[in-house]
Amino acid sequence: MDNYFKLKQNGTNVSTEIIAGLTTFFTMAYIIFVNPAILSQTGIPWGGVFLATIFASVVGTLVMGLVANVPYAQAPGMGLNAFFTYTVCFGLGFNWKQALAMVFICGIINILITVTKIRKSIIKSIPVSLQNAIGGGIGIFISYIGIKNAGLLKFTSDPGAHIILPGDTVIADASAVPALVSLNNPTVLLALIGLVLTIILLLLKVKGAILLGIIITTIIGIPMKVVDITQAGTTSGIGQAFADLGTTFGAAFSKEGIGSLFSDPAKIPLVLITIFAFSLTDTFDTIGTFIGTGRKSGIFSAEDEKLMFSSSGFKSKMDKALFADAIATSIGAVFGTSNTTTYVESAAGIEAGGRTGLTSVITALMFLVCILIAPIAGLVPAAATAPALIIVGVLMLSSFKEIKWDELEDAIPAFFAGIFMAFVYSISYGIAAGFVFYCLVKIIKGKAKEIHPILAISTLLFILNFILLAVKNL
Repeated sequence: MDNYFKLKQNGTNVSTEIIAGLTTFFTMAYIIFVNPAILSQTGIPWGGVFLATIFASVVGTLVMGLVANVPYAQAPGMGLNAFFTYTVCFGLGFNWKQALAMVFICGIINILITVTKIRKSIIKSIPVSLQNAIGGGIGIFISYIGIKNAGLLKFTSDPGAHIILPGDTVIADASAVPALVSLNNPTVLLALIGLVLTIILLLLKVKGAILLGIIITTIIGIPMKVVDITQAGTTSGIGQAFADLGTTFGAAFSKEGIGSLFSDPAKIPLVLITIFAFSLTDTFDTIGTFIGTGRKSGIFSAEDEKLMFSSSGFKSKMDKALFADAIATSIGAVFGTSNTTTYVESAAGIEAGGRTGLTSVITALMFLVCILIAPIAGLVPAAATAPALIIVGVLMLSSFKEIKWDELEDAIPAFFAGIFMAFVYSISYGIAAGFVFYCLVKIIKGKAKEIHPILAISTLLFILNFILLAVKNL
C-alpha cells in the first residue's frame, strides 16, 4: 500500500489517510440527500438519483484516488444541479433526459480539452496573484457555506429596496438583507458548540481534530434533539431505488434524450449555449479547487507543475487529476445525475492530513457503504459539518498573504476574484470577475501584452456567457 500510494514520500501514513478520507466524506455526505431532492423536481425518480449520486461519486473518486493518487473526492456539484433543474429544465423547458444528454456531452468536451492540454494551459495562463486570490476566495466561499449550513444567517427584507418592472410596476421589499439569527435555536447552538469544540481541538493539536469535532458534535446533538436516532432506517427501500435506477441509467441516450436534443433546428443555438455554460462552470470550478487547495498543501508542487507543462502524456499528478475529473461528468450523466465535479469540501480532508489517493479511496468506500447505511450517514447534521467548513475556510485564507495588496494592479483583480466567490455563491463566477478586472487593469495600464492569450479568450467567453444569460432573461 505504501508503494502504490507513496505514503512515506508524501509525508503521511495509513491512519492519517483514513481519518482524512472520513473527514472529507462527512463534510460532503449531504450531497446524497440534497442532490436527489433538487433533481427529482424535474421528474427524475428520487431513488434513481439517490443511487446515481452514490455511484457517480464512487467511480469519480476512485479514479481520482487510484489513477491520479491525489486526495480529492468527486460528486454531483452543488450549483450545477440547481442550474440543471431551475434553469435548464424549468427555465429553458428541456426535459430531464435532454438535460442529462447535455451533461454527457459536456463531459466529453471536458475530456477533449483535457487530452489536448487546453485545461492545463488555462492553469498556466492564470497569474500567480490571481491563483493566490482564488485560494483565499475559496476559503471565504467554504466558510460562507459553513456559516449558512450552521443556520447562523437569516435574510430579511430591506424596506427601502424595490424593483421596477416594465410598465412602471413596482415590487417593494424585493431585496433580502443578511442578518444574524437569534441564538435560541438548538441547531444553531449545536453548530456554535461544534465550532468552539473544533477550535479547541485544533489549538491543542489533537490528531483528526476536524473529524473528532464532527463526531462529538453529532453525539451532543442527540440529547439536544437535533439528531433523531429513531430516524435511522427510515429510508426508501433499496429494491425500489434500484428499480428507479433502471429508469435513469442510460436515459441520456434515449429517444427523449439525445435523440430529440437536436431535432428542432431553432433550438440548436440554445442547446449549444447551455452545454457551453455547463462546461465553462464545471471546468473553472475544478481548476479553482485544484489551485486553491493543491498549492497551499503541496499536493501539486512546483516540480509537479513543471513536469505537467514540460512533458507529453499524463505523467504529472495534475494531468491525471484533471483527466479523472473530466471523465466523471460523463459517467455521472450515464447513471442519471448532473455534472460530477471535484468537491471543494475535499479541503477538509486535506487539512486533516490527506495527501494521497488513499484518502479518496476511503471516501469512495464510505459513499458505497451508504447504499446500505445511508440513514446512519444521514444522521450527521449540517450543524456538525458546518464548523469543519468554517475552520477549513479560515485556514485557506493564508493564501491572501502572498498578494501585494498595496499595489492596486494586483489588489483589484484579486479582490474581485476572492470576494465574488462568496457573494455570488460560485467559484467560477468569482474567477470570471478576477479575469475581467485583471484584463481591464492591464489594458488601462498599457500592459495588454502581459495578458496571456488563453486568459484573454477565457475572459471573452465569460463575458459572452454573461451577455447570453442576460439576453435570455430579458
